[in-house]
Amino acid sequence: MPSLLAYLGNDLDRSANQRSDDAWLNAQRITATSRLVRMKGDSVLIVSESISVSGAVDEPEAVYLGRDNGDVHWFAAPSTEEGLHRDLRGLTSEGTVPDRELGILAHARALLHWHSRHRFCSNCGAPTEMRDAGYRRHCASCGSDHFPRTDPVVIMVARHEGKLLLGRQASWPPGMYSALAGFMEPGETIENAARREVFEESGIQVGQISYVASQPWPFPANLMIGLIGEALTEEIVIDRKELEDARWFPAEEIHAMLDGRHPQGFTASRPTAIAHHLIQAALQPG
Repeated sequence: MPSLLAYLGNDLDRSANQRSDDAWLNAQRITATSRLVRMKGDSVLIVSESISVSGAVDEPEAVYLGRDNGDVHWFAAPSTEEGLHRDLRGLTSEGTVPDRELGILAHARALLHWHSRHRFCSNCGAPTEMRDAGYRRHCASCGSDHFPRTDPVVIMVARHEGKLLLGRQASWPPGMYSALAGFMEPGETIENAARREVFEESGIQVGQISYVASQPWPFPANLMIGLIGEALTEEIVIDRKELEDARWFPAEEIHAMLDGRHPQGFTASRPTAIAHHLIQAALQPG
């Protein structure tokens, strides 16, 4: 299993200053070395053990991803083929795909999902057209422009007197606990959103908050903002609509969960998820 956070390896130059030029874009489409990723939902089409195929790109729904360090241009398009498709989460867990390519797949999955959900204008309901190589959809009827969205999610491990607050949802694998998380709401700061989510789900009030790291999470298009919070209270009141359980774990139990040797079979989030790294970071002295 990979030891590094997933989906951070995307090093493509997205060519923001060139991609709105149709002549420039078409020149990249016909290049024999261009590469095309095909995705069906969360799954990528595998061709000859590769996540992409090389050659001219003639797919009308193809979006431009960017240019790599070898001057190869990458595109992505919806897959309509019957070949082998591999789930992105599964590929991530297996560790068989390089970090760089996982990052490109995350980019492709998020962008293609947005297009599939924005074929009609949210202002007037008319059909929209893809522009700027896939980074804008335009409504010719009312003139509105729509741009790809990334939804910020705060995810935080609260700690108190050497213990960490972790919770679990009923849909998770048996025994797995993780950091508490939720979407930011309009008008919130990152810190206030994190405090609100932790309080709503567990009844714990949090004071000081420190930022650790962020992670693109393409299911469908989130940015996980990883935080550590210093708890001001200790009594847990679980929101049963959100969590099946939440509890304080002492450091020795956390280490056993991370190492897969907890006597009750409890585990922590996988190393590919930011929650795993937040838990490790929260074990360090504040």
